[in-house]
Order: sequence, then C-alpha cells, then structure tokens
Amino acid sequence: MTEPSRPADDLFAPPEPPSRAPEPEPPVPAPPAPVFPATLSPRPAGSAAAPPASATEPAAEPGPAAALPQALQVPAVRPGRRRRPGTAAVVALALVAGVAGGFAGDRLSDGLDDARPADAALPAPGAGTGTGEGTTTGTAAGAGRPDGSVAALAADVLPSVVSIQVTGAEGVSTGSGFVLREDGYILTNNHVVAPGASGATLVTFADGREREAELVGRTADYDLAVVKVDEDGLEPLVLGDSDEVVVGDPVLAVGAPLGLDSTVTTGIVSALHRPVQAGDGSDGGATTAFIDAIQTDAAINPGNSGGPLIDADGRVVGINSAIAQPPGAMSATGSIGLGFAIPAAQARHTAEQLIESGHATYPVIGALLDTSYAGEGVQVSAEPQQGRPAVTPDGPADRAGIRAGDVVLAIDGRPVTTSDALIVAIRARQPGDAVTLRVRSDGDERDVRVVLEEQESE
Repeated sequence: MTEPSRPADDLFAPPEPPSRAPEPEPPVPAPPAPVFPATLSPRPAGSAAAPPASATEPAAEPGPAAALPQALQVPAVRPGRRRRPGTAAVVALALVAGVAGGFAGDRLSDGLDDARPADAALPAPGAGTGTGEGTTTGTAAGAGRPDGSVAALAADVLPSVVSIQVTGAEGVSTGSGFVLREDGYILTNNHVVAPGASGATLVTFADGREREAELVGRTADYDLAVVKVDEDGLEPLVLGDSDEVVVGDPVLAVGAPLGLDSTVTTGIVSALHRPVQAGDGSDGGATTAFIDAIQTDAAINPGNSGGPLIDADGRVVGINSAIAQPPGAMSATGSIGLGFAIPAAQARHTAEQLIESGHATYPVIGALLDTSYAGEGVQVSAEPQQGRPAVTPDGPADRAGIRAGDVVLAIDGRPVTTSDALIVAIRARQPGDAVTLRVRSDGDERDVRVVLEEQESE
C-alpha cells in the first residue's frame, strides 16, 4: 500500500484517507539491521574508523544495511522519504499537551493568588536556638553543647585567649596569647612582642576589654614571652602534658589570625618532634629559636602566633608559633595545613623562669656543629668557628670524650640526620639532664653519657 501524497514540509497536516484502489502485493523487505548491536568489538590500537557515509549519497538497495568497520551499524539513509502520518500526529499531540499544561498552570497560579495568607511569618525558633527570644550566641551558646564537643571546648577556652597589639618603631603588629595565671600573667611568642619591646603593648580580651600590658621577660632561643596586665580574677588555661600527645589526637588552634579575634580552627596532631627554626633575627637580634615542635593541620595563620593549641580535654598542649610555606614564598601567606607549636612542657619551664627572674636558660653540650656536613649523622666541627673552639674545653662534650670531627648518630636512641634535629633534641631537655649520644670516631662507634650544662638565653 502506498502512502497518501501531501507536501513534504506539511508536518502537522492530518493524514489523508488511503485510496481504496487495489494495489499489487509489495515485496517483503529484509529485516532492518539493529540500531544498537548486541556487542561492539573494541577498536584495535592504532586503527582508524572508516568515515561515515554522507547524507547526500544515493540510497542503498533494499536489504541489510552495509556494515561500518569498527563502528556502530546504522540504518541506511534514504533521501526524499516522507514522514509517516503517525509521527505528525504524535508531535501535534505533544504541542497541544504543552499548551494545555501552560494554560492550566496559569489558571492554578491565579487561583492561589486568592488563597495567599495575609501573614507570611515563619515559625519562631525555640528558646536557646536560632536567633529568637532566649537565644544565646558565641561562646555562651557553645556552653550549651554536649561535653567534649568543639563548641563546648571553644566556650571554655575563648574567655582566656587574648589578642595582642604591639606598637613599635616600624608600626603596629598583632598576635595572640592566653592567660597563665589569674593575677594577669599572659604567655605569648617572643616574635609577637619583640617589635615593641620598648614600646606599647595592648591586650584585648574576648569580651572586648582592653588593658595595657608590661613585658615581664622574653627569650628568643625558645620564642616565648610573658606579659602582665593589671587585672585579677582572670581564668587561666591549664598547661597539659605534651609528652602524652600522640599523632592523630584532635586539637583546636585558638587565636586572632589577621586580627580576627576569638577564631577557632580544628585539626589533629600530624607529627611530633619536628625540628623547626622560628625567627630570622628580624627583631634586632641574631638568635634563631630551635623548636622541637608539634605539627598540626589545624589552620594557623599570621596573627595566631602565641595562641594555644588545645587538646580534647581543654588543656594547652602547645603554643602556636610557626607555619610552613611553599618553596619560593618570601613571606608568610597563610595556612597550607602545616602548622607548628612549641610543646607545653617546654613552655611551662620557660614561663616559670621568665616570671621568676625575667630571664630563661637552655641546655648545651659544649660543641659546635658542621652544618655543611652531608654524611650520615651530625658532625662536630673539625675546625674552630669565628674564634670559638669546636669543642669547649672542660665542657660537657669534652668531659665525655667527644672530639672535633666526631659524628653523632643518635641521641637517647633516636637517630639524628641534621644539625637542627640534634639542637632541638638537646633544647627539649633541661640543664642538668643526662643524655646518651651514639658517637662515631675514626670508624669506631660507642655510646657516651653527656650531662647538659646551662647557658643563659639572650
């Protein structure tokens, strides 16, 4: 049976009735090839697909569609073939349904206009939540959170954390600190207060109170300082046992990054005993602090210096002091997840010295190290440096039998590979402590016991 004739471009005309004249029986066409074959063999590596047939090529003879090598088979294109009447009817039906839907939606919207409420107020929050009546915000809100939650810890800690503004010859700088004692003693970093050591220091508490502070003492060797405000009844933070900290412990870093006071960030202890140098002598001295640091991924940014690193029990386990920067960075640009804190055990000992005398001490072995040595371990300098002997006569190393050129392989069983690592391992002890050094001399290795001596910090 032939299709009724009509203009090829009249896509939406109703179908014409078919002619009743008898027609010869049409030949039975071969079944069309499937549009999506059951399987498609992967193309061999390096082979290229055959170009598809152009839509303007003559139609193929009736029969199975010609195969396209390494590609999906598709029905042959037949130019001039008219669209079947059923297709036009489906398209017309879809358009009518779309128009009807739009009309119905418009009428529905008109109907809703008459039913809109006069008062569009939403339900108010209950007491103690959101911002409705009875709501508490900030640290007070955190006090209502479950014990041990970050919000509860922050509520306990933030009233004891301060921001510090120092005015010096080169302008104003800011940092952080926290209350050590209820009678006004506050701990911070030396590099926070050093620019204004002879200038003005202003402390701002979490509730907005401002107090002038005076410098009690500072040490560049440990990058710690204590200032005091004329205030009593403060709530101090407890210095915890940093020796009990393990990798993976959750921690909070609290402070005033970029002057944004009462900022709390969270993370974990990422590593322990990181040998870190803090300071570059820019405060007028040539001393660099060597820190046996706690590493954390809690965000620490410029301005966090001097703030506390808090454990899950609300105790201070470190004093945030330094951040790592990508190679080539000329100045601190912000956190990249590598922050470092002075262990609380060291901070406790040094802070007590600064409060008692205004000065601090650190331990030494009485030997100079060769920083250019590239072999195993750490080498004692073979030659004097700037007029100083490689091994101090009658010093701890000399009395233990260590000689110029010897190589230190380990301290108390912990291998050392850089001079910084050995220095911070020694400074993590106290004067009078005894350490065991594994030493190599002329190819022979031995353990030596060294009693550390005291040297006053600059």
